[in-house]
Formats: sequence, structure tokens, C-alpha cells
Amino acid sequence: MSLPSSLHPPIGPVTPNPAAADDGDALRFCTTCAFSDACTSQGYDKTALSELHVLVDHVGPFQPGETIFRAGDPFDAIAAVRAGMVKTFITDTQGNEQVLGFSLPGEVIGLNAIHDARYPCHAVALDTVHLCRFSFPKMSLLASRMPGLQSRLFSLLSAEIGKVALLAANHRTDARMAAFLLDLSQRYARRGFSATRFRLVMARTDIANYLRMASETATRVLRRFHDEGLIAIEQRDVALLQPARLAALASPDAAD
Repeated sequence: MSLPSSLHPPIGPVTPNPAAADDGDALRFCTTCAFSDACTSQGYDKTALSELHVLVDHVGPFQPGETIFRAGDPFDAIAAVRAGMVKTFITDTQGNEQVLGFSLPGEVIGLNAIHDARYPCHAVALDTVHLCRFSFPKMSLLASRMPGLQSRLFSLLSAEIGKVALLAANHRTDARMAAFLLDLSQRYARRGFSATRFRLVMARTDIANYLRMASETATRVLRRFHDEGLIAIEQRDVALLQPARLAALASPDAAD
């Protein structure tokens, strides 16, 4: 979907979804490492975490549309996205998809498989994806020795629950779309990218599916946001022009 941009200046250069990660060096972790903060905050660097590096595998690249794991596959590892974007989804008995989320560099997939020891959903690459694969049993053992790492795992699990709660709380279509855009903005910003200019790698139909609305509705809401000067969109590039107004729309208490 491409929305008209005649009322707004061109978006200009947009920070792309990272295609490659900074692998750090002999001491520093990758810039997108999901666990580097937990480790470095306690004085651990790569040399001090030889145990951890024994159980980390760099895997990929996965090409767009390629499956990373399928629902029902045995679970023994979680994976941190090093580069690219991953879509997770489930399918019903008729084969219809329900999108569960989109994972960016620095985020972890597979956490929802811990309870049953099998992946409950499918994961596919939306663009060129690289992963760091962590043996979960060994990660759990290491976490028992490192309170900061254990806390980080709990934080990641809590974030997954929070995303579900966010969608459940915002029943209005405008609120859901605004919350979605702001969520992406905050997640990109945490990884050092622009909070106001980024790329929507996922298809518009996937966005609509994730937000539990019809594709036509998602298109209409984005067009209205554009026409009202809240955002500007050119192909897959989006600029948040009035984040404060989007935040007001995203509030569950906002009036229709």
C-alpha cells in the first residue's frame, strides 16, 4: 500500500531494518545481543563468558519466506535476532494465519515454547535474517549463577505478555494502529535507530492480521493518519510526524 504524500514533504532517508549486525570484537558483544546488557552490567565480557560462547551458534542467513521453526518442533533453544525481522504466527484447522508478532534485532524468539518443550507457533523470515541460537538448558544453568541474566529472561517473558495485553486493551482500530506504530518506534529507538523514521518490513496484510482488523480497515486508518498529518508513508517507509498525538490516540481512555 502506498499512501499519497502530496500534503507532506518527502520522508527522506529512513534508517533501514538492519541487514547485518556489528559482531563486536574479542571483548565486546554484538550490538544487537539480547543479553549483553545483563552480562556487562555485572562485569562480564566475552572472555569472562567462555561458557556462554560455547553454547551460542550464529545461524543463517534465512531468506525472506524461509521457515525458522514450525509449531510442534521440539524446543531446546531460544534464538536472538541478530539481523532482519521475524514473523511468528499460528494457523487454525482451515490453514488461516493469525500473526502473533514481529521480532527485531536484539529480540528473542522461542520463549513461548519453554512450558511445553515444543514450539507452539511458526516463525518465518520477513527479510534476510541472522540469529544467535542459545541452548536453553545451558542458558538456564548460567542464569542461576548470574542474577542479572535471570532477570533479563524474566523481563523478556514479561514483554511478550505485555504485547498481548496491549492489543487486548485497545479495542478501537485507531488505538491499536497508533499503539503498534509507537511500539515499533520505541523498539527501534532502544537499538539505536531512529524513533520517528523506520521501515515497515512486514506486509500490510500481516499488520492488519496482527492488529485483528480487516486489511481494508488498516488501510483506511493509515490513510486517515496520513491525511491528518500524524504520519507520512512512502511505500514501506514511515515517518511519525506527531508522536504525541499518536500516544493520545493509543490510550485506552481516548474517546472515539
